[in-house]
Amino acid sequence: MQTNYTEAINTLRKEKNAVIMAHYYQIPEIQDIADFVGDSLALAQQAEKTVADVIVLCGVHFMGETAKILNPTRKVLIPDENAGCSLADSCPADEFGEFVKQHPDHTVITYVNTTAAVKALADITVTSTNAKKIIEQLPENEKIIFAPDKNLGDYINSTTGRKMLLWNGACHVHEQFSLEKLLKLKAQYPDAKVIAHPECKKPVLLVADFVGSTQALLNFTSQSSNNLFLVATESGILHQMQKTNPHKKYIPVPPDDSTCVCNECNFMRLNTLEKLYNCLKNETPEIIIDEQIRTKAVKPILRMLEMS
Repeated sequence: MQTNYTEAINTLRKEKNAVIMAHYYQIPEIQDIADFVGDSLALAQQAEKTVADVIVLCGVHFMGETAKILNPTRKVLIPDENAGCSLADSCPADEFGEFVKQHPDHTVITYVNTTAAVKALADITVTSTNAKKIIEQLPENEKIIFAPDKNLGDYINSTTGRKMLLWNGACHVHEQFSLEKLLKLKAQYPDAKVIAHPECKKPVLLVADFVGSTQALLNFTSQSSNNLFLVATESGILHQMQKTNPHKKYIPVPPDDSTCVCNECNFMRLNTLEKLYNCLKNETPEIIIDEQIRTKAVKPILRMLEMS
């Protein structure tokens, strides 16, 4: 007999006083069953104030780590321990530690898309939602290292006039958007608004009518009088856009790979309802973080939450 995963998950989360949090890039079935759906900042904020005994973070590994950093006494689970992040992987802690040592007079700002070990080297952690706002709170002459996303860092430099020293990292999803295909879509749909995540390459951002975090893109489509959007971010967000404003049309901007019409994160898509059920049932895979690293990593996250 086939398991009704929705019913089984609902039963287990009540029994275990568990909260299910999901990122906007998760498959629709997981977004729909989650207690809370949001971007990286919202997930961190929600994790900080939860009263659940068990947190199931449906996203990628660094998101589970962030929840555990903020909740050392709670059990934090992820449905698939192989759900990593190409951006976090582009910034190994040992290499980044050496980079920081070479620039001792710099304030170290790390994007939330990093491992706990990298956050432990930071002064402040930021997300795409609050990065510009937080950096603008620092003195104009402050020397800053920004890691790991070079595209987001370059975008912030260009919009704030800063000259942050950028680590050479990138997200494999946002790096792959095809400018050529975007321009063809613009020609095909001249009334469409182009919206893009700041992790995209600069040529894509220059074409965009609006650049913002995942949450900001969702908000823009809700508030805009336009009914047609070309969306340059991971296509999982389209589910929330369609739920929020079903009368509007959202067209995903394709990557350079000519066989694909949308751009999906293969790591985000590892999580399924079956894995979520097994994760709750067996209480594994569990996020475990060395306490010395955690106590260092929590400081830049808390500073971010305060400055947000």
